[in-house]
Amino acid sequence: MRLFRSAGWLLLALLLCLVPASSFAGVFISVGFGPPVLPVYVVPPCPQPNLIWTPGYWSYGDQGYFWVPGAWVPAPFPGGLWTPGYWGWRSGLYVYNPGYWGFHVGYYGGINYGGGYLGIGFAGGEWRGGTFAYNTAVVNVNTTIIHNTYVNQTIIQQNTVVNPNHAAFSGGPGGVQHVAAAQEQIAAHETHTPPTTFQAQHIQAAQSSPTSYAKNNGGHPTTLAVTKPLPLEARSVPPVSHLGTGGGAQAGTHTPGGGNPALSANGANKTATGGGTYHPSTTQGSVTGSHNTEMRTVTPPRNNTPPKMYAPPKGNPPPPKANPPAPKPEGKPKPEGHEK
Repeated sequence: MRLFRSAGWLLLALLLCLVPASSFAGVFISVGFGPPVLPVYVVPPCPQPNLIWTPGYWSYGDQGYFWVPGAWVPAPFPGGLWTPGYWGWRSGLYVYNPGYWGFHVGYYGGINYGGGYLGIGFAGGEWRGGTFAYNTAVVNVNTTIIHNTYVNQTIIQQNTVVNPNHAAFSGGPGGVQHVAAAQEQIAAHETHTPPTTFQAQHIQAAQSSPTSYAKNNGGHPTTLAVTKPLPLEARSVPPVSHLGTGGGAQAGTHTPGGGNPALSANGANKTATGGGTYHPSTTQGSVTGSHNTEMRTVTPPRNNTPPKMYAPPKGNPPPPKANPPAPKPEGKPKPEGHEK
C-alpha cells in the first residue's frame, strides 16, 4: 500500500512536469476513482447582457464528489471567455484541471458539458466589440432584454464531441477520447486568470451543502444550475497573445466549438469526434506570474467502497460461461436486458 501511494505521487509529479511552469496555478486534485456521469439538464435562459455560461461539474471534497451547479457569470474583463475545468485520466489517476478565463476557450478534455461547451470551444456566442452576441441555436436568452443574438447551426455539426454515456472525465477506459484541436492549443500559450472570487464562493457553497454530494444524491443533484447570475468582479485586461489565428475576443471572431440545438446540457449529437489520448501539456489554466500549485492525492476511505457508478469500465467484460445443456422451450429468446 505504501509503495502504491509513493508511485501515485511520483506519477502525479511527472504529469505536472509536462505542464510548462507558467501555465498552471491553483489546486490539482488526483483521485483514485472517477467522477459520476454528467447529469442532463436544461440551461436556464441568460437573464442579462454580457454574461458567460459556466457549466456545472463534479468537484471533489472531503466527503467525496459533489456537484457545482452551472451559473451565468459576468466576464471579469472585456472579451473574456471561460474554459471549463475537467477531470483527466492518467495511468490510473483522475486529475482535476481547474477552469480559467482567457481570450480563447482552451482544451477541456472534449467533455460535452452542454450549454455551448460540447467538446471543442464554445458555441454559445462570441464577442463583437464590447458586446457579447448569443447563438440562440445553442442557448436561450431573455429576448426582452438581450437583442444581440444570431443563429449558427453549422458549428453544431462541426465541433461537437459525441459523449453518449455522459462521461465526466477525459481519457482512460470509459472516458472521452479527444486530442486538443488547433484552436484549443492557442489558449495554452495565452495569459489566463483564475475563477473570480464569486465563482470560488459558489463552489464553497456547493461543497458545504450535503445534498450536493454524490454519496447522498446518488449522482442526481437536486440543484443542477442556478438562475441568478453571479456578481461582477472586474479585473484589468490581461496581455493579448498574438500566437496564431483562430479568432478571439479582441478581434470579435472567436471560433466557437460544438453546440446543442436541444438547449439541454450534455446532449449527444452525431458528429465527428477527435481521437487520441489525454494531453496535459496543452490543457492547464494559468495565472501570469503565479506558480503556486498544490497537489493533493485522494484515495477512497477504508471500509467505504464507492458505488459502482464511480468506477469507469475496465475494458470489455469476459463472455459469460455457457450453461449446461438443458431442454429449451420453444418461443422467442428471453432478452438480456435494457440498454442504458
